[in-house]
Amino acid sequence: MRALAFALALCAAPVAAQEVSVAPKGELRVLDKITGVVSDLVLASGEATTLGHLTVTLGECRYPTDNPSGDAYAEVTVMYRDNATPAFSGWMIASAPALNAMDHPRYDVWVLRCITE
Repeated sequence: MRALAFALALCAAPVAAQEVSVAPKGELRVLDKITGVVSDLVLASGEATTLGHLTVTLGECRYPTDNPSGDAYAEVTVMYRDNATPAFSGWMIASAPALNAMDHPRYDVWVLRCITE
């Protein structure tokens, strides 16, 4: 009975939020599924670059404060050609790229890491 009460108390305890820091730059990878070409992009926060038919914008790159080489996550917007609607807009997580992936027939884009220097 005490073990059950202890287990319930642990489950009811608040979860500590992880402290994060914002990096000035981030690195993303782009795969062109038709040509097989892989390109790595280093972007500063707020910077956009065009690669093929894509325009990739890095909004912000965050990482765990106590582990700078740990799991990065970035706010990314990807525009395809002149479409008014983004092909992707949201947060991507380096350790789980499929969690919030860009769904596009030709291109894959994912975050690799934050650059803290």
